[in-house]
Amino acid sequence: MVGVKDKFLFLMDRFFRPYPIFTFNFRTQFFYNGMNNMKQWLFYGFSVGVFAFSVIMLDKIIPYLGFERALNFLGTKPDEVLDNLYFRIAFYVHITSSLLVMITGLLQFFPQFLQKNVAIHRNIGKIYVVLVLIFAAPSGFILSIYANAGLSPRVAFILQSILWWIFTYVGLRAIWAKKFRLHTEMMIRSYALTLAAMSLRLESYVLYYFFETKPIETYLVVTWLSWVGNLLIAEFLIQGYHLGNKMLKSFKKIS
Repeated sequence: MVGVKDKFLFLMDRFFRPYPIFTFNFRTQFFYNGMNNMKQWLFYGFSVGVFAFSVIMLDKIIPYLGFERALNFLGTKPDEVLDNLYFRIAFYVHITSSLLVMITGLLQFFPQFLQKNVAIHRNIGKIYVVLVLIFAAPSGFILSIYANAGLSPRVAFILQSILWWIFTYVGLRAIWAKKFRLHTEMMIRSYALTLAAMSLRLESYVLYYFFETKPIETYLVVTWLSWVGNLLIAEFLIQGYHLGNKMLKSFKKIS
């Protein structure tokens, strides 16, 4: 008796066979390479999501470059904060450098492209590290001191900035020492914290519109969940999925 699976595969083979573009055997692709294809599509979807978020953030950043005193987010700050030169400098440094960090960090996850030119990987990595260590993380630390809604968000953002800097610095030192696995794992953690900006906004939307939390409740939750949740996912990928080792294998020509 022909099983449902065999009948399905027979129909799919018959369907795709007339089209020259589909030169693969559907049975093999679907069942033996299906999981790999799924992982690739998940990664591509993730990449498109990060890129789309970067475009949205660029659209939101551009109006701030007019240096209007109380525009949008800045309008939530009291006058004494807006008059603080350190806050103003940190704000503009952070919004510009963090966007570049998000884009350059994403490019490091395409080994099939980067391994063709080692210099591209190294140069993009240098840009990422410089942006995080000198601009994005320090400016984020300063902004954390002036975070709205009291002590809890301030502590959350301060810890995030410190860990962001530490993971990136340890990753840099690891590559200097040719400890490739440590370097890869630390940079995964670093980029997980880079993506906290995206997680914060997505989680805020979900909590507010689907769980109907109050704005202040939403803010207090996502200031912690956005980066702690990302780190937990990163640790699962590193420890459970062995993402660091898998990336190293993809970068054989580099390592």
